[in-house]
Amino acid sequence: MAAAVEHTYEYPFASEVVAEAGGKRLRLATSGARREHPHFFHGLLRQPRRLSDLLLALSLISRTRFFLAPGMLSRILAAADPVVTSGGERLRFEAFSVCCGVYARVDVHPEAMDGDWASHGTTNVDFNPPMRAALGRIGATDRVGLTVGTDRVEISRGEETVVERKVKLPMRWLKGFIEVQAYQSRLRLSLDLSADEMSRFLRSLPTQVAPGMAFAVAAGKGLRVSQRETAGAVPLGGAARLRALSNILRHGRRVRVFTGDDGVSAWEVVTDDARFHLVLSPDAARGFSGEGQALDTLARSDAHDAVGRVRAALRWQARLTPDALAAEADVTPAAAASSLSVLGARGLVGFDVGEAAYFHRELPFDLELVEALQPRLLDARKLVDEAGVRIVSDTAETAEAYVRGTGVEHRVRANGEDYRCTCPWFSRNQGERGPCKHILALQIVREDGAR
Repeated sequence: MAAAVEHTYEYPFASEVVAEAGGKRLRLATSGARREHPHFFHGLLRQPRRLSDLLLALSLISRTRFFLAPGMLSRILAAADPVVTSGGERLRFEAFSVCCGVYARVDVHPEAMDGDWASHGTTNVDFNPPMRAALGRIGATDRVGLTVGTDRVEISRGEETVVERKVKLPMRWLKGFIEVQAYQSRLRLSLDLSADEMSRFLRSLPTQVAPGMAFAVAAGKGLRVSQRETAGAVPLGGAARLRALSNILRHGRRVRVFTGDDGVSAWEVVTDDARFHLVLSPDAARGFSGEGQALDTLARSDAHDAVGRVRAALRWQARLTPDALAAEADVTPAAAASSLSVLGARGLVGFDVGEAAYFHRELPFDLELVEALQPRLLDARKLVDEAGVRIVSDTAETAEAYVRGTGVEHRVRANGEDYRCTCPWFSRNQGERGPCKHILALQIVREDGAR
């Protein structure tokens, strides 16, 4: 069975669109929020049709499985409710596809709404079928209000109806959040095109997700699909997954594309008052939860003074940069950048690739599970505790060690940030899916020695 925990979403009401005198109100119920105020935001939407379409696209992704691995028909997991963060007068809605290979986020900027920002925090938001149907009926000229949160501080009291759903919350959602921010922090802007050009490109894509790698390459002002990798090409595993953007491009002004060196791509639809992010794993068969990109960061200690100082400076900011945090936390910019990476690996900040900055949010899951869900890291710590790492040499730039394996010792060498191991797992993956347990063990020992 896939790793999962029983998780109860308890809402004081079902999210809904209710008719009011002079218009409608979109009430999005949140789960488990413990805040001073009863809601994050209460006000009016300036462009209700736009936000409705963005939220519907996000909800559809959270209910879609783009890839079905062999043998998984008997253990399909239900979709989970999206996560919403309020901070810096901005709402961010985040979700993964059921297969965890697609991450989506809607950023709603202050200019999209008129109203009161009463609180900040992160929690789940109820996206039920009646609410999605009502969203589809909202028109561009409708007067629509928005309330995100509860009607009162204490929920489920008296005769008030509580909507409660116990679901199998996949552990890979929590792991996916940790991994996807690590990937995004390494992406860079590659392409900038109009929404119309993007629409034409989507129409050329296959309608079914198929195995294999394709590439999006520049063709005049637009894009075309190629089977060959050329300079500037954007890797596109499972190209049909991009069609998730089809219904929102009419609201967009530009589409910005971000890529890195590991096959991940991020597609940002920019509107006048909101942004929609779609991040694709290297291949449809690879979910973000199993990538291991945050393992080396998780292996670092979070007991360093700089990490504590930076964490103390987190106040639900919508934009966090190393330079700004360095001044506030009285640490160097390099220490602030490293601390943000550590905090991101622990679910305390996310990364906004469009702004090349982190943002404060604390995932509404048990964050004590973060390390417990990483078997490679647990094995590495066990190797360290059992003296399974034999250091041959260790300097500021290089290191060599022999780390215990199954009936053999594996040679691990470090040259700067480049680590290599002789174990079969590393030979097969060449670091593309994060470090092996032997490399992690050496990294832990070296860090312990440096403190």
